[in-house]
Amino acid sequence: METRALGRSGLAVPPIVFGGNVFGWTVNEADSFRLLDQMVGAGLSAIDSADVYSAWAPGHSGGESERVIGAWLRQRGRRDDVLVMTKCGIEMPGRGKGLGAKWIAQACDDSLQRLGIDTIDFYWAHRDDEATPLSETLDAFGKLIKAGKVRAIGASNYTAPRLRAALETSARYGLPRYEALQPHYNLVERGIEADLVPLCVEQGLAITPYFSLAAGFLTGKYRTDADLSQSPRGARNVGKYMTEKGMQVLAALEQVAQGKGVTMGQAALAWLRAKPGVTAPIASATTPAQLEELVTAAGVTLDAASVAALDAASG
Repeated sequence: METRALGRSGLAVPPIVFGGNVFGWTVNEADSFRLLDQMVGAGLSAIDSADVYSAWAPGHSGGESERVIGAWLRQRGRRDDVLVMTKCGIEMPGRGKGLGAKWIAQACDDSLQRLGIDTIDFYWAHRDDEATPLSETLDAFGKLIKAGKVRAIGASNYTAPRLRAALETSARYGLPRYEALQPHYNLVERGIEADLVPLCVEQGLAITPYFSLAAGFLTGKYRTDADLSQSPRGARNVGKYMTEKGMQVLAALEQVAQGKGVTMGQAALAWLRAKPGVTAPIASATTPAQLEELVTAAGVTLDAASVAALDAASG
């Protein structure tokens, strides 16, 4: 499977990165192992997780996803076959939060222990922390890189002004820079196109969007309020898209998908992959059939007319 450069990090990812938020949450460990086997066997060799996954679930405290991934890596012996991404910065209940130097160091060690690995390939600042100087945050990440605990870093959920300030801070003080941005971006969430996309293109940052399928809305399986009860993710994340505009986007997406002989989800991912600056969307699956759709989606491309039609419907 083809790979794409992850900014200037020296790392590369397949056309789709697997979102590990489902591991230990909506998918149990045994089924997660089967999905991971299938994923890597098909060439989707990058996994995105976070320390906080899935602290929001009843009885969970965070770290569930990383523990499942770590258990699979140990049992299967596949460490060299996958690129492991994880994050820190959002509150870990009772432990810490933010991007201060002390917590970054502790959060990294905690993630390494849960994952059972020596080095995190790509470490994300999960959410901006304006209370901490950017120089402190970037210096802390730099220490992790020097120690061999992290290979490269990226930013998630940063505004354009703050991302630019971070890049300028890295240049000014000779600190490692964010090599990629992980934003909320899909056919119904296009706010980053005004400022963050141009900045990333200008500075050579990769864009790896999360919620690429709008928590499943863009697959077409949620069309009525009753459909929201189909899954925990639907009830939690999809209701806001059930609007006249959302239905308009689904209609256009369905037309494009039918014309190309692909699923709506595959067309939505192909639209993202065609957008400026986008390196690889992040998407998850909870069943082997859904994962096979992602594998196929990695090879789907849209012509300019189809991309324009979707732009018009969702703009």
